[in-house]
Amino acid sequence: QVQLVESGGGLVQAGGSLRLSCVASGRTNRNYAMGWFRRTPENDRIFVAAINYDGSYTYYSDSVKGRFTISRDNRKTTVFLQMNDLTPEDSAVYFCAAKYSQFLPDLSYAYWGQGTQVTVSS
Repeated sequence: QVQLVESGGGLVQAGGSLRLSCVASGRTNRNYAMGWFRRTPENDRIFVAAINYDGSYTYYSDSVKGRFTISRDNRKTTVFLQMNDLTPEDSAVYFCAAKYSQFLPDLSYAYWGQGTQVTVSS
C-alpha cells in the first residue's frame, strides 16, 4: 500500500501561481510513476500530468501544457505540480495518484490521495 497526502492548494487570483505537493509513504521501496488529476463539480477526475519513477519522463494534458510543471524530488517520495498562469477554469480539487506501470499515457492508477482544493478567482 502507498499512502498519498496532497498539500499546497488554496485561493489565488487569475494569472497567479500555486505549487502543489504530494508526499508518498508506506510501500515506497518500489519504483512508481505519479500523476496529478483534477475534479470539478461538472467533471469526473481528469488527467493533468504524470512523471515516471526517476523524473526522466513527463506527460501533460493539452490544457496545462506550457503552464504546469510536474517534478519529483531525488528521494522520489514527493511529487510537485507547479501551476503558473492560472485561470478560473483551473479551479478544481487536485488529486495525486501513484502506479507501478511506467507507461505514462496509461491513466490507470492504483493509489490516490484525498485531494486539495484549488480556487482561482477572476
